[in-house]
Amino acid sequence: MSTPVTEFPFTLPVGYVDAGGAVHREGRMRLSTAGDEILPLKDPRVQANPAYLSVILLSRVIVSLGDLEVINPHVVEGLFAADMAHLHGVYNRINGGGPAFAVVCPYCERGFDVEPEPPGESSATPSTVSTGR
Repeated sequence: MSTPVTEFPFTLPVGYVDAGGAVHREGRMRLSTAGDEILPLKDPRVQANPAYLSVILLSRVIVSLGDLEVINPHVVEGLFAADMAHLHGVYNRINGGGPAFAVVCPYCERGFDVEPEPPGESSATPSTVSTGR
């Protein structure tokens, strides 16, 4: 019987910039537990502002980020919006809420996961922006 995978790597699109100016982009996130999703609801910061739930939740499940020794709500608060959106996607995918699906290449027969691009954002879709000509 194999050991289940409970941690997943990620790379932030922008990166967390620490007080010394170092940028941290590579990290690992673990699967969420029921406690990770329930216990933050008791936090006064979440009760005062429900949007803060994602900060607390991500600070609980991110196990590493670059060379940082501690991942806490202060670190998550300092992430850029693009990085927060990316981490929400990682969280949803690894905890069963994401749109990724398994496919097999018809040529080499290797399997891999595919994430569909959001509607209107496909690189294969021709641009509809007028150039004014």
